[in-house]
Amino acid sequence: MMHGYLLAIDAGNTHVRIGLMDEEKIVFTIRLSSLTPRTADEYWLAVRDFLQDAGIDRKQVAGAIISCVVPDALHALVSCVKKYFDLDALVVGPGIRTGISVRTDNPREIGADRIVNAAYGHAMYPQGVIVADFGTAVTYDYVSAEGIFAYTLIAPGLDICAQALKNNTAKLPGIALQMPSGILAKNTVSGMQAGVMYSYLGGVEKVIAMMKHALHTDCPVVATGGLGRMIASNTHAIDTYDPDVAFKGMRMIYNLNQK
Repeated sequence: MMHGYLLAIDAGNTHVRIGLMDEEKIVFTIRLSSLTPRTADEYWLAVRDFLQDAGIDRKQVAGAIISCVVPDALHALVSCVKKYFDLDALVVGPGIRTGISVRTDNPREIGADRIVNAAYGHAMYPQGVIVADFGTAVTYDYVSAEGIFAYTLIAPGLDICAQALKNNTAKLPGIALQMPSGILAKNTVSGMQAGVMYSYLGGVEKVIAMMKHALHTDCPVVATGGLGRMIASNTHAIDTYDPDVAFKGMRMIYNLNQK
């Protein structure tokens, strides 16, 4: 078992989330835009301030793991870990132990973010689990009781749907992504919110119901991702919301690869 802190980095299409973990405890997290290119030095400056605030010396960081779906960011992140922590980061990808077996048509198409989510979902719910990640896109990934990741579904994220409505019409405005007071709206903004949110919730519930029916299972559904909390709190189709599935999955995968 590693003695020291683990630096876990989750680089997605919209945000780079950096977490420092002490065993299972998350000491702090940082959220940066992944739409802005950054150098290794710039990533270090973001982490340095949080380390100082927590009273932690960088030499106390004993390991690092990166889950990245943004190729342009990966080199800078790996370089940052090497230059400032003197560590070779474990990069989630083919050839590492994850605790699950990916058996889709083309396993290399499955992003690292979904691998860490599925690995943690299987560890927590060994009877079978659907992990729904509500990010830029929403993904629904099923892992069986045998640890086989074979089925997946990808749809536009909630923000994409709202932006498409604004960008493809002449007069409709941008809207905040929040639940309206009810389905009966009396103005344009609340009407758009009701239309987007309730249509999206209906789609989430339909997808989950169809997956369970096709799989002949009533397995738990775990939601994560930035918009997952709002979705999960407004439907009975989702059993649990956990914003830190990615970090917990990376911690588990890191430990597996130290044995």
